[in-house]
Amino acid sequence: MERNEDTVPMRRPDPDSPEARGGAAAVLPAGPPVTGRAPLDRRRILGAAIEFIDRNGLSALTMRRLGASLGVEAMALYRYVPGREQLLDGVVETVIDELYGDPDVHMRAAGGWQDFLQRLAHGVRRIALAHPEVFPLVATRPPAAPWVRPPLRSLRWVESLLTALVDSGFSADAAVAAYRAYSSFLLGHLLLEVSQKGVQISPEDAPEGVPDTGTDLSQYPLVVELEDLLSQDESAAEFEEALENLLGRLETVRREGRAPGE
Repeated sequence: MERNEDTVPMRRPDPDSPEARGGAAAVLPAGPPVTGRAPLDRRRILGAAIEFIDRNGLSALTMRRLGASLGVEAMALYRYVPGREQLLDGVVETVIDELYGDPDVHMRAAGGWQDFLQRLAHGVRRIALAHPEVFPLVATRPPAAPWVRPPLRSLRWVESLLTALVDSGFSADAAVAAYRAYSSFLLGHLLLEVSQKGVQISPEDAPEGVPDTGTDLSQYPLVVELEDLLSQDESAAEFEEALENLLGRLETVRREGRAPGE
């Protein structure tokens, strides 16, 4: 029997993909080469770096090539970014800051903590899908506070997440456990997802040690207050708990005789 192509269902785009959202996330574009009417500044350089990595991959990024893409010599960039390490830190900060411009992501848990976490998770995933070549940097660049884990990186977002949980009745221990499980889920899932797109996931651009950024942590009281809990290494326990949760879900799937996600 000949199949009528008109009856073949159209594959709906991934709702978090740039295509479904009307384009990539809102990092400022690099714009045309620098002229007298388009002065060079840090924001412009970081936007150009993100666009360069999106197009060519992280390994291709050098200060010389970035300068050429902006129509300037590499030395002109050092006034705004002292070197490649600072450039990469700025790229991560700029990409994560896209969450502030995402209308579906909220800074406060007005709709409850589960709604807050769902919105934030999809916001981070939209960033990963819009900038898959950039996303591995999120896993390797050191945050301002060494005990803050990827993929959120931003102290402001970690503070918002902890506040949402504590205000919703989580104890300090429970809030940190939830934060750890949540960040582990996001990072593991999204790194796997971008790697399936052919992105190289490697530590080659990870800096040695954690630099002192001089960041004022007084604006993030919960991040500071919970430093001891956040600094504890619970990786093995988290892995086992996540695995048990997965196996429990699959057992439910087995009993109900349905495919995951149905």
